[in-house]
Amino acid sequence: MLGELMNYDGKIEPGHASGEHDAFAAGNPLDGDAAQDRGMRRVIVLVVVAALLLAAALWFVLHKGGTDDAAAGGNAQVPVVSVVVPGRSSVAGEITATGSLAARRPMPVGSVGEGGEVREVRVDAGDWVEQGQVLAVIDRSVQTQAAASQAAQVEVAAADARIAQSNLDRGLKLVDRGFISKADIDQLTATRDAAVARVGVARASLGQLRAQNARLNIVAPASGLVLERSVELGQVVGGGTGVLFRLAKGGEMELLALLSEDELAKLSVGTEAKITPVGSGKTFIGQVWQVSPTIDATTRQGTARIALKFDPALRPGGFASAVIESGTVVAPMLPESAIQNDAKGSFVYVVGNDDRVHRRPVKTGLVTANGITITSGLAGDEKIVVRAGGFLNDGDKVKTRAAASAK
Repeated sequence: MLGELMNYDGKIEPGHASGEHDAFAAGNPLDGDAAQDRGMRRVIVLVVVAALLLAAALWFVLHKGGTDDAAAGGNAQVPVVSVVVPGRSSVAGEITATGSLAARRPMPVGSVGEGGEVREVRVDAGDWVEQGQVLAVIDRSVQTQAAASQAAQVEVAAADARIAQSNLDRGLKLVDRGFISKADIDQLTATRDAAVARVGVARASLGQLRAQNARLNIVAPASGLVLERSVELGQVVGGGTGVLFRLAKGGEMELLALLSEDELAKLSVGTEAKITPVGSGKTFIGQVWQVSPTIDATTRQGTARIALKFDPALRPGGFASAVIESGTVVAPMLPESAIQNDAKGSFVYVVGNDDRVHRRPVKTGLVTANGITITSGLAGDEKIVVRAGGFLNDGDKVKTRAAASAK
């Protein structure tokens, strides 16, 4: 640019010389000097402008790199993350499960006698019955007549026995006088004994008939709650009819809770559980009374049977949830936001002494309202990233601040 200005100045000089020649030729030397001064000032101005432009260009080149470096430094700003030192907490172990309600000791009741026509049904499903209470009455008109006939046979046999006894008594009086022989006495004794035996047989037959008649009615084998009724008036029942009533002995219920192998291993008989039936806001306290000795090969689950006392809100066949105590666990506890998951499993980000995050694989345990316990992977004295872990990579440099929950 400076060269161009110089060239420009070179081009001007002849013009000025020509003007000066013209001025001198015109006989006016002052006008020629003035023109020369204006040309010099113009050259000076152009030189100054060129110098300023050159200085501005140099400043721009020198400071451009610095601006880029500053921008790059701003983009690479170190992130600030919230951290917490979890320590170790004592947590009451709980296992959550679901299952179906059922009678703990169901009792099927059917006809055990000859059977007959049902004349009366005295209870229905949902009723409470006592042991020995009649549930249904069976027609016994024919059986009653048979029993009456057998009772008459007992009287006949008893009369024959009395006659035989009288004959024997008379014979014993006559044998001393020599009117009858000893052999006659033996015969009379045998006749008397046979008559007495026939009385016993007749009475036994009568007792059998009466027992059969007593078994005609359907009675409750124990106190409990009637769960099902499968008999109606006029129905003919017998030994092969099947179940007519189904009772829950003592009204006791149970929850058949499905649990995994690991969960079953933590339970023992007598462990307390809280049961909440679906659709009911009421919670019932029960106890584990049996832990399944086998595991289903398909589902890899077993059953924990939880006994419950009678309550009208507990309906067999209903669905319920259970919270079962499983001892106390001492372990670090973290909020859910601190635990990340990917194809390799669960992990957290631990901030090291170099202020860089490091991935740490962990195993989770109990889930509580206060957080999730960590069964392995942490000692409890590490700084764990609570939030923003999903935007970090292993080895990233960070600045830390205490999480609000840790303050």
